Amino acid sequence: MTKRNSMAKNIENKKLIFIKLIHTIIWSIFVIAIMYVCYAGVFNKVNKLVWFCIGAVLFEGIVLSVNKWKCPLTSIANKYSVNNHSINFDIFLPKWLAKHNKTLFSVIFFVGLFLVLWRII
Repeated sequence: MTKRNSMAKNIENKKLIFIKLIHTIIWSIFVIAIMYVCYAGVFNKVNKLVWFCIGAVLFEGIVLSVNKWKCPLTSIANKYSVNNHSINFDIFLPKWLAKHNKTLFSVIFFVGLFLVLWRII
């Protein structure tokens, strides 16, 4: 491997790490939003922030559905990864969580949404 190839690979690794970091931060924000919806439903704390969180999560659902249930950052990370066969190549999550992420947090979100809607009726 030449020095130039090594430098290019190093830059690509740094770009992938940056994408994984951004992806993980965005994921964490959505997890907080989902958990806040649940909290609001359980403790009857329905306010403007809850509606914002619900809207943001629903918007993310639309984005995922338009992109064949993949985050747009996954497509970007694909450009910089040679090991994109791993379920968590594009985010800093354990493999089991990355694999079941959408199912797990969708269920939690819809339980929270049901509780919020139940509180306002």
